[in-house]
Amino acid sequence: MRITGGRWRSRALIAPRGTATRPTSDRVREALFSMLASSGILGDPAENEGPRVMDLYAGSGALAFEALSRGASHAVLVEHARDAVAAIHHNARELASAPLLHVFDTKVERALAKVEGPFGVIFLDPPYADVAKPAFATVLAAASLLLAESGVLVLEHASTDEPPSIPGLSLDRTRRYGDSTLTLYRRCEPL
Repeated sequence: MRITGGRWRSRALIAPRGTATRPTSDRVREALFSMLASSGILGDPAENEGPRVMDLYAGSGALAFEALSRGASHAVLVEHARDAVAAIHHNARELASAPLLHVFDTKVERALAKVEGPFGVIFLDPPYADVAKPAFATVLAAASLLLAESGVLVLEHASTDEPPSIPGLSLDRTRRYGDSTLTLYRRCEPL
């Protein structure tokens, strides 16, 4: 697994061992960051003046590290699996990026109660089975409250699932990549 663009382009990342974590593929990450770049969401990679980002269900932290590589100013990563947290810290050391991030070693629901927004980009890459569960609607609603006015919330989910609705956000676009689908949301326009 490698960073696909920006100042750390081609740098290797490690992922936690086993099957408990499903890293977003390089191809899907590259497509996602192309969408974000075309929308003018990320800043200049050399300046780190772009938005703050939050990576929920961070796994290896690949989405957050990719965002930092492409100009995000700061990243908050939330992950509770011990192997995944170790992978995040390893990747942060290898990229010398520790000053640019904060890791919450806890469940997403707990972190959302503590984290202060706003964030220009919020990534959610939960276990696909969780997206259809009623409790996940609470996670989406809490995350949406931390989104900046012009921000984007990105949900990765199974292509077989319909994108859920999120109060206060409207579906911006959906792109399918095999078994994975990326759905981007933005704040609803006032009437």
